Amino acid sequence: MNKSTKNLLDGAATFAIGLALRLFTEGVETPVVTLTKVGVVMMCVGGVLVVTGLYQRARGTAAEL
Repeated sequence: MNKSTKNLLDGAATFAIGLALRLFTEGVETPVVTLTKVGVVMMCVGGVLVVTGLYQRARGTAAEL
């Protein structure tokens, strides 16, 4: 598995988990952080990973890394 494929899969999984946290944990109380905010951060990180993977695939830099 090359780096671009790994980034795409990791990003999609991170985005999906973040989306699930954002949608289904609105009433859950935790002492330090709000799970909905963690979900938003995970969605942002997942989106960055997907964009990075797409860029690597388009430029062909995955084989060089």
